[in-house]
Amino acid sequence: MVWRGVNADMAMALNVIVALLELWAFRKVWNRKWMNLVFYTQISNILTFVSSLAFLALGRGAVMLRYTSVCMMVMTALVTVFILVPMGGDPKKLLWSGNGLYHHVICPLITTVSYVFFEPHAGFSFLWLPVGVTLLYGLVMLALNGKELVDGPYPFFRVRHQSPGATVVWTIALVGLMAAISALVGLAAG
Repeated sequence: MVWRGVNADMAMALNVIVALLELWAFRKVWNRKWMNLVFYTQISNILTFVSSLAFLALGRGAVMLRYTSVCMMVMTALVTVFILVPMGGDPKKLLWSGNGLYHHVICPLITTVSYVFFEPHAGFSFLWLPVGVTLLYGLVMLALNGKELVDGPYPFFRVRHQSPGATVVWTIALVGLMAAISALVGLAAG
């Protein structure tokens, strides 16, 4: 099967691999149950699992969901490598072992390759979608941190440990990063 020169069989195979790897990785962290949902990493990986299943069932019908999940996975990988590790995160734990290997490296890489090179793509009118989801997540986490219902889970959400100016700068920087990711994934896929 071919979509505009795109190999549907390869896309299907890669999405099966991603779904299986996501299941494998989640078995390592699901003991935290609902606390998983405070982590952007877990939300992006859950969405990727769902979007891969949707792609396998619906093909082109899952394009918006696939685009959003791919952008979120790229964000997950980049924030881990360029923010969390330099801020003192353990590279072995975050990148090279346990669920970190799958959720921060392998699944983001495979799902991005699948979407960019083998799947039908969302149009540029959907660039706002991953940005909106990320902004919503960030605002909820900032509010939960402000009310002391959650601590973190990332350093840039700890509003009680940083100035309001730092919180604003982090928010603008992270939303800007997601906007850039959305545009680049859109361009790379286009």
